[in-house]
Amino acid sequence: MRNSKKNASLLVTMILAISLLVTACGGNNNPAPSNTPANNTDPTAAPTEDTPKEPELKAVKLTVVYPGGPQKDEKLVEEELNKLLTEKINATIDLTPVDWGAWDDTINLMIASREEVDVLFTAQWNGHASNVGKGAFLELNDLIAEYGKGITDSQDPAFLEGAKINGKNYGVPTTKELAGAGGIVYNKEVADELGIDMTKVTTIQDLDAVYAVVKEKRPDLIPLYISSTDNTFNAHFFGNYDFLGDATIPGAIFKDGTDTKVAPIEETARFLDTVKTTRDFFNKGYINADSATSKVASADAWKAGLVFSSIESLKPGKDEEVASAAGLSGKLGQIQLTNKTIATSETAGSMLGIPTASKNPERAMMFINLLHTDKDINNLINFGIKDIHYTLNGEIMTKTDRTGDYSPGHAWMFGNQFLNYLWDSEDPDKWAKFQEFNEGAVKSPALGFVFDSEPVKSEVGALANVIKQYQVAIDRGAVDVDSVLPEYIAALKAAGLDAVIAEKQKQFDEFLASK
Repeated sequence: MRNSKKNASLLVTMILAISLLVTACGGNNNPAPSNTPANNTDPTAAPTEDTPKEPELKAVKLTVVYPGGPQKDEKLVEEELNKLLTEKINATIDLTPVDWGAWDDTINLMIASREEVDVLFTAQWNGHASNVGKGAFLELNDLIAEYGKGITDSQDPAFLEGAKINGKNYGVPTTKELAGAGGIVYNKEVADELGIDMTKVTTIQDLDAVYAVVKEKRPDLIPLYISSTDNTFNAHFFGNYDFLGDATIPGAIFKDGTDTKVAPIEETARFLDTVKTTRDFFNKGYINADSATSKVASADAWKAGLVFSSIESLKPGKDEEVASAAGLSGKLGQIQLTNKTIATSETAGSMLGIPTASKNPERAMMFINLLHTDKDINNLINFGIKDIHYTLNGEIMTKTDRTGDYSPGHAWMFGNQFLNYLWDSEDPDKWAKFQEFNEGAVKSPALGFVFDSEPVKSEVGALANVIKQYQVAIDRGAVDVDSVLPEYIAALKAAGLDAVIAEKQKQFDEFLASK
């Protein structure tokens, strides 16, 4: 009996040995049966020699270009970002800020020369639609669907929907306030010192009496600082002009009205009243004499201690955002002077696009997605390094003696602002007030419409040259309105203004009819 069992065991052993030999010699030429472990691995199990591994991402370096001044500790922050980004998406980053004064010319050159940039700031008010027409930006719908789930999960759909051009997204909007309003940020310490009651200011004209006191009693300060790149009283958010998708192309309706007739704003009473008031302020010395030529942005002028007030697109806590960047925490206030409105200019007012010259669009979208989902990365790029540039108690930041070494003031450009920490000088209810701010805003009749300039691209190009020649000086009060404005309008018409207005009206009417 023992011998029978022994022989049977020997036979089984020999069969197994032969089976293994056959498998070793020829098994790799045949697919494994569907019930083998190779095709039924637990996706949560650690990889083994027999478990297929996910393909590793090749290391890449992303160049990110945006407007703003260089920061002393920029490279230090880059190093910390690179540690996180290498771990999460195997990428490193090259932060490339461009001074506001040089922004337009620099970006136009980058686009024309096809410079390899991976992430580029873009906005409706900064020629986004025109640059899309030039083929500068990739269409992002598929990239967002594949690599931007954190964006679509966390962001109000109105942002991406409102930023579309012909049904496609060419930039990922920052998650921030949806409404927009115009007003000023001012030095409340100085106002208190001079006995100025800022609660009486409800219109632009009311500022006259305020600036007269500042000019007389604080001659060391510029009552209203405006540079050639700064906001003016005729900015789209202040005049409530809806330029139908691109503020660099003439022809608009009023966001706070119901009229759908497209017209040149230069021929409206609102524009004329505003530029005449601005000219009056300039002549009285309330505005800096170099407003039409200065490349020093208001953010830098605040830092230098030169300013009493600046014109801003307002939202809850805008005053403290300006103050924090300038080292003036708790010293500034804000006054809203226009209606709250929602238009494409707000949904597409701050975006990150991926240029067609990028060699790493997938990784660029992964990076943008992290800005919308990863609290550490979001706050690192916006505020610097914890315990160096700020200390943190819960989610409240306190300044250090190194805060000024990395204080770019660009949180409104990057990702999801609701991930931002708050400074101890800010309202702890800031984000709840952001939500409230969006309520009750007037919606533009053109919300969601973006003009396609392709049919009149030659006229748009000619108009851009005329605008560059005249607009900056007129909007900043640096030239006589009565003599120069008619000359400006005539030059616009000679460059094809009427054809552009007609094409805008045609497309807008089609949009309205389709709703």
